[in-house]
Amino acid sequence: MASQHPDIEKVLFTQEDIDGIVSRLGEEITRDYAGKDLVLIAVLRGAVVFMGDLMRKIELPTNIDFMAVSSYGDGVKSSGIVRIIKDLDIDIRGRDVLIVEDILDSGLTLKYLMKNLESRKPASLEVAAFLWKDVEDRTSAITPKYVGTHCPDAFVVGYGLDYAERYRNLPYLGILKPEVYS
Repeated sequence: MASQHPDIEKVLFTQEDIDGIVSRLGEEITRDYAGKDLVLIAVLRGAVVFMGDLMRKIELPTNIDFMAVSSYGDGVKSSGIVRIIKDLDIDIRGRDVLIVEDILDSGLTLKYLMKNLESRKPASLEVAAFLWKDVEDRTSAITPKYVGTHCPDAFVVGYGLDYAERYRNLPYLGILKPEVYS
């Protein structure tokens, strides 16, 4: 394992743990989408690492595309206002779409995104979330079809997740020390 960054309080999932989680998800998706016209859509930027690993574990022809949305600004909590910064380049009408998301918290941003994508008439629209945050009041606006694993209600970084555009390149997922972001 890579050495632990000094800003990390605790490593939650090692690189080996992550590989096992992604392999399991790839097998499930391969089974469920056999014979379908699968399009993976990553929500930039956090999900790009997960998408890169996941698409290599799916043993089916797939297309990929990317969207970028913003609801956080520079803070650590969602602002509730969603803006599409980068839209899809491909037409998803009649295709089976799987949104690849790094972490699901309240699900409000993802709910908005799904409503937007539903209006484009895909054959199906589902979500694969690497992490589903365990919050005290589990009132997530979205229930993903695929969940890699759950994580505590803490500020997690690594494996694509960031704080102020830092820590995305950590090969593991860990809890950021509170003094770093407070």
